[in-house]
Amino acid sequence: MFNFYKKTDKQIQTDVTDALKLDPQVSEVDIVSSTKDGIVTLRGSVPHHFEKTAAEQAAQRVGGVRAVVDELEVDINGSHQRTDEDIARTALMALDWNYAVPEGVQVVVEKGWVTLTGETRWDYERNMAKQAVGNLMGVRGVTNNIAIKKCAQPADLKVLIEDALKRSAESEGRKIAVSVEGNQVTLTGDVHSVSEIEEASLAVWKSPGVCHVKNHLRVVD
Repeated sequence: MFNFYKKTDKQIQTDVTDALKLDPQVSEVDIVSSTKDGIVTLRGSVPHHFEKTAAEQAAQRVGGVRAVVDELEVDINGSHQRTDEDIARTALMALDWNYAVPEGVQVVVEKGWVTLTGETRWDYERNMAKQAVGNLMGVRGVTNNIAIKKCAQPADLKVLIEDALKRSAESEGRKIAVSVEGNQVTLTGDVHSVSEIEEASLAVWKSPGVCHVKNHLRVVD
């Protein structure tokens, strides 16, 4: 089995550079990356918030990356520019037309930065709302303050989450400890990549009755 977790910073740096170049969602011309102790820092500018997110995700997928520091700035020019009023109006329409987003999500726009508030039952609904407005023209960033409604929690929530983690391809075989207190779930343990941390969080959020997740997983060699 190919082991990419022992890569040097130089090797990781090369792979991150290649990942950015090969990702069709990223205009990597103005992106500069550096790597130290497995921590990748992205600097420079991109023409849209969508590309900022895509660049961060591309770096996270590289084996050996322990963390990503995103210092990219969104530099919107020319035909990509929109007024806050235009962004707010379009954001509300995008949320209304998105089947996965429930009613009641509020939007505030200031200098191209969108803030979302309200309540949803599931974390995927929160994420779909953020994605819906984050892809709009003129958006510089999104703050997702949507809360998860407290709902009935199954008695065997801990078992359900542990089973979900076992089914996860990236988390399978890892030693991840799960503790549940009320509607809050805490994960502890060691994994081999940033993507495994994200995968574990996603598995937890898909469980019913979860309102808060504390992810204390660490990336180790």
